[in-house]
Amino acid sequence: MRKLLTYILFPPPNISYKNLDKNLRGKTLLITGASYGIGEHTARILANAGISCRLILTARSTEKLIALQKELQSEHCEVQIFSADLYQAEGVETLITFIKSAQPIDIFISNAGKSIRRSIWQSLERPQDLQRTAQLNYLTPTRLVMALLPLLRTKKGHIIHVSAASVLLPPMPYWAFYQASKVAFEQWFEAIQPELKCWGIRTSAVYFPLVRTRMIEPNELYKNAPAMPVEQAAKHIISLIATPRKKFQPWWLGFLIFLAFFFGKILSWLNDGYARKNMAHSQSNEIT
Repeated sequence: MRKLLTYILFPPPNISYKNLDKNLRGKTLLITGASYGIGEHTARILANAGISCRLILTARSTEKLIALQKELQSEHCEVQIFSADLYQAEGVETLITFIKSAQPIDIFISNAGKSIRRSIWQSLERPQDLQRTAQLNYLTPTRLVMALLPLLRTKKGHIIHVSAASVLLPPMPYWAFYQASKVAFEQWFEAIQPELKCWGIRTSAVYFPLVRTRMIEPNELYKNAPAMPVEQAAKHIISLIATPRKKFQPWWLGFLIFLAFFFGKILSWLNDGYARKNMAHSQSNEIT
């Protein structure tokens, strides 16, 4: 039953490898957050597609990047790695210096991100909740795009922004820092798109629902919840390289956006009730 529900909610994409070859052959791609999850699987599929291309993979996990490079390097695919801590402004600048010294980038897949679900009351003594989400979800991708734009303009390149379905929906309790940081980049990215289009730079966005990655493992709520398989998420990113489409979002997301718009007050009541229920549960745990 769970497999059937997953298939209905998250039908797999059809990728035209003929079109992918046309749009990918001879190109250089930069993927952030490439050592695990969606970034890793995107790199694997691209490297194993048998198309001549060059991948630049970056993440904090040096050992994992080295292992990926050894595994994916082939006569078709050149794999270059660069370890950088994108939580830190200094790490972002070292990556930018490296990119500018490397071959010009044709496609930038902005995938690195930080997810956090936490009550505001639990974050009062945790300024890092604000700093880390703001840095990785907003400041880092903004700075990277700004640094890459001259290179992408020369190559008539393509930016693929990996986002979340939640940015298109009303905010939910316990997701304040995550939601704010993702929406901030979403607004910035949408605002610059008309200017980029004038210079022949393509822009695409991916609005993922819950994806079965290690990022959601700490949250007990998601263990049995329907989630998109990570390999499928990677294929949706790759499908945007193969087609002129500007975005991917789950087929059912439009219905949720419609319902949220017309039934916003009901949703507000549900959020209030959810917060009160969690508060009562937390107080009960403190007493016991």
